Amino acid sequence: MTPVHDVAIVGAGLLGLATGRALAARGRDVVVLEQAEVGHAGSGSKGSTRIFRMGYPDPDYVGAARQARDRWHELEAESGRHILRPVPQLTFGAGLRGVHDAMLAAGVPCQLLQKADVAQRFPAITIDGPALLELDSAVIAADEALTALAAGVPEISPGVRVIRMTDDGRQVALHTTAGVIAARVAVVTAGPWSSGLLASVSVPVPGRPTLEQVAYLRPAGPADAPIFVCHDEQTPYGVPVPESRLYKIGIHPSGPATDPDVQSRAADPWLLGRLSEVARRYLPSYHPEPVTTERCVYDNSPDEDFIIDRIGNVVVGCGTSGHGFKFGPLLGDWLADLAAGPPGLAAGHGQRQRFALERFSRLG
Repeated sequence: MTPVHDVAIVGAGLLGLATGRALAARGRDVVVLEQAEVGHAGSGSKGSTRIFRMGYPDPDYVGAARQARDRWHELEAESGRHILRPVPQLTFGAGLRGVHDAMLAAGVPCQLLQKADVAQRFPAITIDGPALLELDSAVIAADEALTALAAGVPEISPGVRVIRMTDDGRQVALHTTAGVIAARVAVVTAGPWSSGLLASVSVPVPGRPTLEQVAYLRPAGPADAPIFVCHDEQTPYGVPVPESRLYKIGIHPSGPATDPDVQSRAADPWLLGRLSEVARRYLPSYHPEPVTTERCVYDNSPDEDFIIDRIGNVVVGCGTSGHGFKFGPLLGDWLADLAAGPPGLAAGHGQRQRFALERFSRLG
């Protein structure tokens, strides 16, 4: 007879590992199935660098970031790894006022700087107006984070792709390249592969994977740029690379739609030109021609809020690309709550209410 796991998790990216760790800590029998390996080239969780910030124009996200920071510190203490590397952040652009108001309402320390103050304190960056200085921000050592989370998951099965699932009301059968795996609950954290897999259990998840591009700049001389995020129609951003003099820049979102199974690794010349424009505009102390570029697939929901829900015996965690990494351990706890709870426990209550799938049906 095929053994039945308490929980099977599909995808060993940030959310899958964080959920697996949280469930294992509760004594659950959990297996994480990964089609390649942790941090593989097609994964949205790969790479060395992410931004941790509390600067959102939405008080819910500011509060969630504060909770996530505590969980990152707990993971650091448990693993002995240095995951959050404190670096100041500048927020500017058309959305500055909304971010400032939300942070003040949440009691998060921040300081409004005029253009001249920014030039004096941060000569490696140039902006056209005021900026909000956030002192509790940090660079997330993303690869260290994945390693620390994976260490808390007893069973990770690489090279196992889930093709489809069935939920008979008692348990979920996961049909994989290694055979059928049974679990009382399945958690799907498969990034841009999630919607296709969830369709097999009649759970519609809207989304459109895009193939993004980031660039890495080298300094032209002495340079020590902070993190920056420009809140505008699109969002240029920059972040120092841990233990390196390189600086990573990107534009959220800017890439074309893609099939996650057919990802090009070649640099996109048009995106490369836009990234060089970002470098010239904001980073005078860095060479605008990148040392290297990197492609990554985005898994976003239409409204860019996360998708955290449970339908029957299937828990859904996706739609987090572009700004979800900082919330990793917190989202893992939320998904673990849904997986460990009774079948009727959906996301439509408390802080998670806004992330339920039903919001898309309300939109028609």
